[in-house]
Amino acid sequence: MANGEFMRPIEILLVEDSPADVRLTQEALKEEKLHMNLHVVGDGVEAMQFLHRQGKFQTAVRPDLILLDLNLPKKDGREVLKEMKSEDALKSIPVVILTVSKAEEDVLKTYNLHANCYITKPLDLEQFSHVVKSIKDFWLTIVKLPPNGGN
Repeated sequence: MANGEFMRPIEILLVEDSPADVRLTQEALKEEKLHMNLHVVGDGVEAMQFLHRQGKFQTAVRPDLILLDLNLPKKDGREVLKEMKSEDALKSIPVVILTVSKAEEDVLKTYNLHANCYITKPLDLEQFSHVVKSIKDFWLTIVKLPPNGGN
């Protein structure tokens, strides 16, 4: 669903353990002046708790889009993706892999686990901002996201 069609804010879940990358993503999205809420969790266990509304996440909303790092503590992004895509209630949520890994096996494995796209994080601040802007332009402006019916 294009951003203009949303009557409510777009809900984005960022699963990222690097405080620097969290800040960069927050700043890049803030610059875009989107009608959105960015929720941040720092590991794969918290990501699944957020998605299942468990523990401190009992009032969590269902995200419209997930930005998922692969190299996470406790439960890595591959495990989160596999678990998500095996559950009927979660499998329709688009997942953008946003990671430093350029390994072909990671790219192939995540697509085989039904990731919606795979983006390698640039190390340069300006390029990172460009990547986040591109994600916003494509996923939140052009793409029609699935209805948020899992609430």
